[in-house]
Amino acid sequence: MSSRSQTSNAVLLVRPRSFGFHAEAAASNAFAQAPADAGVQSLALEEFEGLCRRLSQARVNVLVLDDAAGPAKPDAIFPNNWVTFHSDGTIVLYPMATAARRPERNLDGMTALLKASGFDVRRVVDLSAHEADARFLEGTGSLILDRPRRQAYAALSPRTNRDALADFDVKLDYSTFVFEAADRAGRPIYHTNVLLSLGIHFAVLCAEAVAPGVRGAVLAEIEASGRTLIEVDHEQMGRFACNLIELQNRDHDPVIALSSAALAAFHPDQRLVLESFGELVDVPIPTIEAVGGGSVRCMIADIHLPRRT
Repeated sequence: MSSRSQTSNAVLLVRPRSFGFHAEAAASNAFAQAPADAGVQSLALEEFEGLCRRLSQARVNVLVLDDAAGPAKPDAIFPNNWVTFHSDGTIVLYPMATAARRPERNLDGMTALLKASGFDVRRVVDLSAHEADARFLEGTGSLILDRPRRQAYAALSPRTNRDALADFDVKLDYSTFVFEAADRAGRPIYHTNVLLSLGIHFAVLCAEAVAPGVRGAVLAEIEASGRTLIEVDHEQMGRFACNLIELQNRDHDPVIALSSAALAAFHPDQRLVLESFGELVDVPIPTIEAVGGGSVRCMIADIHLPRRT
């Protein structure tokens, strides 16, 4: 397996301007909770800057795109839902389940930032037309990409539609393993990236959330990829243990970014296994996790674009 194509040493983050509780999105996201205090923007901004610092200290290249003024975009801090970057120079834009999130797709501002930073953008694949037919696919929230194998995993939910997945597969030359997954209350898991993550040589999975009829097949696919499986339970998943991402530093050494809550959720033996695969870079983001219902992986759009020569 080619490690270079699975991980990157550059990431895009979006600095929030109007972070807050998004009631419409929370209808399908059991992780999001309305805050008692309305003044969460300043707390979220402080946590965001903390993540930028920690990644920079770990020598990961961080590009920051400022959320544009108006309309208010309470979930703009989660760019991985609307864009992915690929090693052939392709950018993919995704269909978003709620209308309030669709203005997050700032193609012009993002492209200008990427080009100014030396990246080569050669093609844009825009899947957002699926929104007209209520078919949604929210980036690497919905899709867990095994880039070297051109394979993906996706748990069906109101935000992850089978027809939109098929379109992604055709346009990106991928094959997606589609399955169902639910929390303890039987509700579909809103995004695949809260139950599964793939590093170069490891995977973190809440197997008990996967529908019993396909659980064995999902486990077999991960085993076939040659990865070491770290299996977590529902309670650990609820603390965002699966919502992490392996990156590279500027020397191409592995870095695993996750929240402090996610790190604390691992049992000591699991943590030992995880840290054997890379430097663990954790940051506390309690406001973002509680109010936004997403964690560190949701905040990061990993950049795999080629550099201009």
